[in-house]
Parts: sequence; structure tokens; C-alpha cells
Amino acid sequence: MNDVVETTAGKLAHATLENATYVTGRRSFFKYRDLGVTDATGGKMRAQVTSATQGLGEPTGWHYHVCDHQLVYMLKGWVDLEFEDGTKVHLMPGESLMIPGGMRHNETGTADELELLEVSVPAEMKTVVCDQPTGIR
Repeated sequence: MNDVVETTAGKLAHATLENATYVTGRRSFFKYRDLGVTDATGGKMRAQVTSATQGLGEPTGWHYHVCDHQLVYMLKGWVDLEFEDGTKVHLMPGESLMIPGGMRHNETGTADELELLEVSVPAEMKTVVCDQPTGIR
């Protein structure tokens, strides 16, 4: 379990490899390591490390997330995404991507091995499957 120290201003969460807590996530082929931020912020924010040891076999399909913001910071490997406005991103290690809540997107490919940090505000982030935007091929 992650170490959590509570103060009058909130909680301090210190996640280490030794106290790692894995949680169920959106994709069955990913592992999600919770960093204790959800508990420490009372659900105002979530942070987790997502990793995989097999590549994405096919695109995830068009979807959006019900949240205010989603930040992705690539640690290892890569991921390809396309967005409702036609933007295509090949996210590499050291690069970040902030996706506004409600923005439709599709993950079209990943490296065989990847690791990324994902932060969402608020902590609860629902995924909604949607149709492909008009004009996107």
C-alpha cells in the first residue's frame, strides 16, 4: 500500500516501487499502478503509471473521457493518437499531451513495450464510446 501521511491541509502520498498498488483500468492489456493521489486529494485528481508489454493490436476506437483534463507524459515507448480536429500525435518519451475532457480521440497504435504517467482531474474519469467524427479517415 502507498504511504500516506495526513496533515490539516490534506494528505501527502509517497508511492514507491516497494509499496506499489495496482488497480483495474480501462484496458485489459495495460497494468495501472496507482500513485495514491486520488486518496490524498479526496478525489480531486488521479495519477497512475500505465505500462504494457504487448502492443496495441488494433485501434481502441473513437471515445472521449468525462473529466476536466487528462495529462499524459510518455516515459517509455510510444503511442499514436488521432483527434476529432484531425490532429495526429506520435507521443514519444519525454513528451506530454494534455487532452481536454470531452475531446474525441482514438489510440491507433503503441510500441510493444510502453510506460506513461497519466494524471486526470478529477480522479474519476469515465470513458464514453462515440462515433468517428465526420471528415476523419
